[in-house]
Amino acid sequence: MALLALLTGCSRASGESAGASGPVRHMALTPCRLDGVAAQTLCGTLEVFEDRTAAKGRKLSLRVVVVPALASQPQEDPLFFLAGGPGQAASRTRILPALDRIRRQRDIVFVDQRGTGDSHPLDCEALNPSRGSLAARFEDREDADVLPQCRKGWDADERLYTTSIAMDDLDDVRAALGYRKVNLWGISYGTRAALVYMRQHPDRVRTAILDGVAPMGQYLPLYAARDGQRALDLLLEACAKDAVCAKAYPDLRTRTEGLLAKLEAAPAKVRVPHPRTGVPEDFTLTRRVFVSEMFALLYSPDVASLVPLMLDRAAKDDWTPFVALSLGLTDEVARTTSRGMFLAVVCAEDAPFFTEADAEREAKGTWFGPRMALDVKKACAKWPVADVPKNFRDPVASDIPTLLLSGELDPVTPPTWGEQAKQTLTHSLHVVVPGLGHNTVGADCARSLMAEVLTRGSVEGLTPDCGKGLKRPPFFTSFAGPVP
Repeated sequence: MALLALLTGCSRASGESAGASGPVRHMALTPCRLDGVAAQTLCGTLEVFEDRTAAKGRKLSLRVVVVPALASQPQEDPLFFLAGGPGQAASRTRILPALDRIRRQRDIVFVDQRGTGDSHPLDCEALNPSRGSLAARFEDREDADVLPQCRKGWDADERLYTTSIAMDDLDDVRAALGYRKVNLWGISYGTRAALVYMRQHPDRVRTAILDGVAPMGQYLPLYAARDGQRALDLLLEACAKDAVCAKAYPDLRTRTEGLLAKLEAAPAKVRVPHPRTGVPEDFTLTRRVFVSEMFALLYSPDVASLVPLMLDRAAKDDWTPFVALSLGLTDEVARTTSRGMFLAVVCAEDAPFFTEADAEREAKGTWFGPRMALDVKKACAKWPVADVPKNFRDPVASDIPTLLLSGELDPVTPPTWGEQAKQTLTHSLHVVVPGLGHNTVGADCARSLMAEVLTRGSVEGLTPDCGKGLKRPPFFTSFAGPVP
């Protein structure tokens, strides 16, 4: 019935209200399939002007995917998913199975933000070499060096791919689909996008769920070194306190410091079999590339449970685990993320708000150092200057019911950022889930809270206890897994 309502809604008379027969739509939706998703879905496109202010010139086709509710009479307010990155394509994420409870009563909507996925993507293989040789994969290069090559391939005005503009696009999608109000679910950068939508279109938001909160006071990637070091310290401390891990990897912190000092003095000459082909390959590994890859491994506690083993082997000049773990993350990132879109956002909304001195200060005493932030500053120096609203970096003040979720072990949006956002969200609840990293949807209690806030339309009465007894996964002491 819900599917029938969606299909027949495409040909109904114009209008915006949703009635008993379902929302009245102004855009065509046709049956389609999402990669890795068995559920029936509907796809369509909505044309918007690249330059929304001028309302003329180049048009962009935004990809829209609707996963119909299972109920014969679903709730009229859907859940809109806002992806991370910046630069991740919402329709290419494989997040739908986590939304089973919500999908029973509500449509789920995925929109590829302008510049991502199938919405006029700002892709560039040179900025994200996911395949080919290991030498190319682990090359120590700067985005600024390859930007001119990338920009030649884009038919776009890169100044017009900011969050504020994209959230006006999103409201056009809402109207075209016939929804009067929506519920927002943002992950990581998607929480910034959700906050911006809440500020620009407050009357259109029923509830918001922000998972891995990136408030307006967080400048990407200024605080990444500090927050990443916190996550790494927690991991090393947990290993040292775990009898099995401590026995398998004695003095791991000290030996890792020695490894980093060795890489600082001279890059490692590495020869390992390529994990996909089995053919031995040679490449040079610098300290900067090594710590950057290690940072990415901290996002998921399941992956991070292999980090002590990886560090132990690397300290013994065995780089096979490092290569295997790093490549395991690469394909998914490359499949879903536009690096050009990342720069379009951070060069407009982040880099102008911090200095090189700020980067040095925030990274002081960390293993990761200021290079991530300094590289962004250097790349953005070659980027066209975009306009953002004067109040863009002001905290978003709202009384919209908002559930804030943070993973205890998150290396990039730790719980302190959720607390910061909460200060100006007067009808909010912040829940920290123990043992989890970057986003909490893997915890059943977090999914239950999400379903509850949507059902209630409020955070009142929700319990902040989530995942009591949860803890990080046991550390691997061999490739066979943890010792029982």
